[in-house]
Amino acid sequence: MKLYNHVAFKMGQREATIASFIQEGGNWQDIPLSYSDTRLDNIRATGGRTTYYGRLAWDKPSYTIATYFNRVGNGCNLHPEQNRVMSNREAARFQSFPDDFIFQGSKASQYKQIGNAVPPLLARLVSSLIKPHLNSYNFVDLFAGCGGMSEGFIMNGFNLLAVNEVDKNIMLTNKFNHSKYTDESHFILGDITQEETKQQIINACEGHSVDVVIGGPPCQGFSYAGWRDPNDTRNQLFRDFVELVKRIKPKFFVMENVLGILTMRKGQAIKEIIEAFEEIGYHVNPPLKLNAANFGVPQKRKRVIIIGSLDPDITIEQPLPLFEEDSLIAPPFVTVRDAIGNLPHIEDGGGELEMDYEFVLKSPYDMLMQKEIDFDKFYDLMCNK
Repeated sequence: MKLYNHVAFKMGQREATIASFIQEGGNWQDIPLSYSDTRLDNIRATGGRTTYYGRLAWDKPSYTIATYFNRVGNGCNLHPEQNRVMSNREAARFQSFPDDFIFQGSKASQYKQIGNAVPPLLARLVSSLIKPHLNSYNFVDLFAGCGGMSEGFIMNGFNLLAVNEVDKNIMLTNKFNHSKYTDESHFILGDITQEETKQQIINACEGHSVDVVIGGPPCQGFSYAGWRDPNDTRNQLFRDFVELVKRIKPKFFVMENVLGILTMRKGQAIKEIIEAFEEIGYHVNPPLKLNAANFGVPQKRKRVIIIGSLDPDITIEQPLPLFEEDSLIAPPFVTVRDAIGNLPHIEDGGGELEMDYEFVLKSPYDMLMQKEIDFDKFYDLMCNK
C-alpha cells in the first residue's frame, strides 16, 4: 500500500528544543521562562491563544489547520508524541483528504494548498443538502484551490464539469487528482476577472446543464465600503463570482467563507452579499454556520456556507450535527488518534513523498481515507465504536 506526502518540515535547533518541553495537549505555557524572545514575551504578557506553540492531543480533534502548519509557534502543529511538526499527509488527513489525493508542487505551495482547502467531508455534507432537490448533479468549481470542495462533491456522486484557479502550482494538484473526472481542457488556469477566462469557463460547460456553481471568493473588501464600489479591487473577485453565476445560471450556487464574514461592518456585509445574489434572481437561504468537526472531519474548523437556488420554494436549513462532544445521541468527534494514530513514525524533517506501508490495525477513519468504506459505513462504525 502506498502512502504519499508523509513528510515533515525540519525544525530549527531552537524550535526543536522548545518543542521538547511541550506536553501532549500543551502549549506555550509549558516553555521554561529561561527561553525568551520578543514573540514569546508578548504571548506571555498578553495571555496569547492557547494554540500558540501547541502540541496536539490524541483524544481530541485537531485545531484549525492553517497555511503555516510547518511552524511550531503558529498554532497547534506539533505531533502528539513525536518531537516534530505534523507531516503534510497528517495535515491532509486532518482536512479529510483521502490518502490517494497526492499534493504536487513545492513544499511551500503544499502547505498553502492544504491549509487553505475546504475539508472534503465538510463539502460532502453541503452537497448532501442540495442533492435531494436535483435530478442531475453537474457542478463547476471557481476559486477551486487544490480541490477540497470538488473532492467532497465528487465523493457524493456529483459530476465535475469545469475548474478555475489562478495559481499554476495549486492547479497542478487539482488537475493531477481530478482530471479523471473531466477533460483536462476544462481545468482553466487564469484570472477570473478577465473576460477570456470567464468565456473559457462558460465554454467548458457547453452541452451540459449546470446544477451547482461552488466557490469561496475572497471578501476582504466587505469589511470596508461594501462590494458595490467598482474602484475597490478587493471586491472584484466577489463581483466576478456573482457575474459568472448570473451567466451560467446554475440551479444552485454555494459560497464558502470564514465565520467573520457574518460580523463584518456589524452584519452589513453579509446583507449586501445576499442582496447581490437576490438581484440576479436567486433565493438565498440563511447562512449556515458549520463546524467541520460536527460532520466527520477530525478538526475544529468553523466556516460559513451560503446556498442560493433559482427555485424560491427550496429551503436549506441548518443541518444537525452528526458528531458531537459529550453527546448521548451522536458519536463523539473524530480524534487525532483516529486520524493519524496508525501512520508510520517519522523523524523531525523526515518522511518520504511516497512510501510503502501496511496498516496493521485500522481505525474506521483509516478505512475511510483508504477508500475501503464509504461515509455511511464509516458513520455506522463510529456510532458503534
